[in-house]
Formats: sequence, structure tokens, C-alpha cells
Amino acid sequence: MVEDRTDNPLTLKLGHEELIIRRRYEMISIINDFFIAIWFLVGSILFLFPEYEKAAIWLFVIGSFQFLVRPTIRLISHIHVKRIPASNWES
Repeated sequence: MVEDRTDNPLTLKLGHEELIIRRRYEMISIINDFFIAIWFLVGSILFLFPEYEKAAIWLFVIGSFQFLVRPTIRLISHIHVKRIPASNWES
């Protein structure tokens, strides 16, 4: 049976603890969505103050760009390229 390595958990050792991240692409997508919400929330609040309008606009631009990142993350999670080990039969 061929092992599928696309969903192997990522394990980070932190002293005596381990941080285990499963389904990495889904986790990246969730983090991206979290930042989109932050940019739009902070941008909306900044729009209440005329002197911060330019900063608010830039936060909306950043959040909008991250909306483009969303489908890219989903696409990459479905198309996962992995290196095939060389066999003894190839020269």
C-alpha cells in the first residue's frame, strides 16, 4: 500500500510539549480567514475617524488581496505535488 504523505501531521517540539498540526492546508485557510476578518474589522473602525481613512483603505486592500489567496490555498490543497523516489530500474 502506498502511503499518502499529503496529510501527515506537522509536529513542532516546544520544550517538553509538542504542537501537532493536522490538515495543514485547512489550518492555513482558517488562519487566512482570521486575518481577513481582522483587516476588515480594524478598517471599518478606522473609517469612523477621518484622519485614519487612508489606513482603513489599505486594510481593505490587504483584506481583498487575501480573498484572492483563499482559492489558491484550496487549489494547492487539492493539487499536491510530491517527489517520487527514484527506483532501481531507472538509469
